[in-house]
Amino acid sequence: MVTSPTGLSSLNSQKSIPLAKSNIFPARVKFAMIDDKQEPQAFKDFGGWSSLGCVFYTKLNNPNPSPSFSTDNFAVPLFPNNSNIPLKNEIIYIISLPNSGVQSDVNNETQYYFQSINLWNSTHHNAIPDPINNNTLPPSQQQDYEETSAGSVRRVTDGGTDIDLGLGFKERLSIRNLQPYIGDLIYQGRWGQSLRFGSTLKEAGLPNPWSSVGEDGDPITIIKNGQHEEETDPWVPQIEDINTDASSVYLTSTQEIPIKAASTNYKSYDVAPISPNKFIEKQIILNSGRLMFNAKSDSILLSSFDSISLNSINSLNVDTPKTIISSKEIFLGDKNAKESVILGDKFLGDLQKLLLSLISLSTALATPIGTGVPFVPNAAIPAPAIDTQIKAQNMLNKIEIYKSKVSKTK
Repeated sequence: MVTSPTGLSSLNSQKSIPLAKSNIFPARVKFAMIDDKQEPQAFKDFGGWSSLGCVFYTKLNNPNPSPSFSTDNFAVPLFPNNSNIPLKNEIIYIISLPNSGVQSDVNNETQYYFQSINLWNSTHHNAIPDPINNNTLPPSQQQDYEETSAGSVRRVTDGGTDIDLGLGFKERLSIRNLQPYIGDLIYQGRWGQSLRFGSTLKEAGLPNPWSSVGEDGDPITIIKNGQHEEETDPWVPQIEDINTDASSVYLTSTQEIPIKAASTNYKSYDVAPISPNKFIEKQIILNSGRLMFNAKSDSILLSSFDSISLNSINSLNVDTPKTIISSKEIFLGDKNAKESVILGDKFLGDLQKLLLSLISLSTALATPIGTGVPFVPNAAIPAPAIDTQIKAQNMLNKIEIYKSKVSKTK
């Protein structure tokens, strides 16, 4: 039975490049395959979903304004577990290496690409206009790139560049690089996301907010999503600010993080916990406009060696079919509450019996006790009177039992 190759295996063409002739060359990205909608025929011809992340290019030394979708200008991502898809007009490097057909023929090769070249040292994008289409740019931007090609550092100040970066990518000139420090390992996204593996560095040329205490080299990890606004020029790098960045996660060792907590009311404590902006031991800080914890199949477990502080400016709301609190002592209203909560079921049961006896006694007392001579006693009075006396004495004897030994209120 004859079978047709699928996926990237279908690209093991007769145009294999001998290993001895493999080389590396720069190329300009013309199209990146990220879905099956923009170029459906190319998506089908080049492996379907296995072609995601692949690009079509033109050689830098042989530009083509309208390149065709062919195996000659098609390249696959070099790394399997790191998706860093370049934008249109970014510059990449192409290398020919073995493909999945190498078992049958060691000369079977496919073109692979490295990630975008860091032309502008910008985490946002590193595209540069195609010289063939450069005359379509506004005069101010043509001058911008002409000065850059002459050796100047590119610093756009007119609000835009109008480079074609591909469908849906809107350039934001306000996106800044992250300020590096010696020894840091930093990963950055195109939109102000970052992951810093850093450390305390007290003698840094540019001070940072996590190095005021501790020892140089104490580790810190910072995950940030979204930058804060600054008045400096957009090409000036930025340092994380936990209070103004959109969302942050800090994993610390000895650092003091100057976080401004939404609420620091610790009146329920005899000894208040260390203020969030003064704590200098290992901790994890999550900071954002809203925090959502959702356990869709099991439980949320909060466990603490010391205490758990629930601190809110407005309210603490609990909505659940059942609330269970198991504790040796419960204080309601104040940490110094002394008034015991009454055990309602026991108290009301005995009170009901007493009230019934009082009703019977009152009924008997309402009956005339006799008239005339000789005096005739009312036989209905002694029995309910004695019964009421017994019930009242029982309640009096149990008065301490009605009080909760756990819950106190004010």
